Amino acid sequence: MTIKTGDTLPEGTLTEFIEVEQQGCSLGPNAFKVSDLVKGKKIAIFAVPGAFTPTCSAQHVPGFLEHFDALKAKGIDEIWCVAVNDAFVMGAWGRDQKVNGRIRMMADGSGLWTRALGLELDLVDRGLGVRSQRYSMVVDNGVVTLLNLENGGGYSVSDAATLLQQL
Repeated sequence: MTIKTGDTLPEGTLTEFIEVEQQGCSLGPNAFKVSDLVKGKKIAIFAVPGAFTPTCSAQHVPGFLEHFDALKAKGIDEIWCVAVNDAFVMGAWGRDQKVNGRIRMMADGSGLWTRALGLELDLVDRGLGVRSQRYSMVVDNGVVTLLNLENGGGYSVSDAATLLQQL
């Protein structure tokens, strides 16, 4: 069953590669419960089929970086990029994209949380395994308030500019 506006996010764990050791987070991959991360926050989440892929690297991440300040001005506390990749890959992609802490590069390595959302994308026949559909959403204290799900492999509604207009 696909998540929809008004639903509460399912339980799950995402990992993030931490570049600088800090209290409660060691250097390298750290696992976080989604329910803990979203408490009391308004978060813009966008998901991509994979790190370092053409549309994701050339348009999706750069768009959220470009609109970072405007999204924050609209009350967004955090921006997450989620992909069915491991935390090492997501960390390297974040460095490559120069996110510098503006976007949390969240790994769903086995796609379990993506599956719980009902947003998996089967690309096994293309040799890419099971990935995430491309989407954007706003989550307020764990509840989905906006959801933009792409049709097929498109990139027309999950971009940062569209999400910004909706806020």
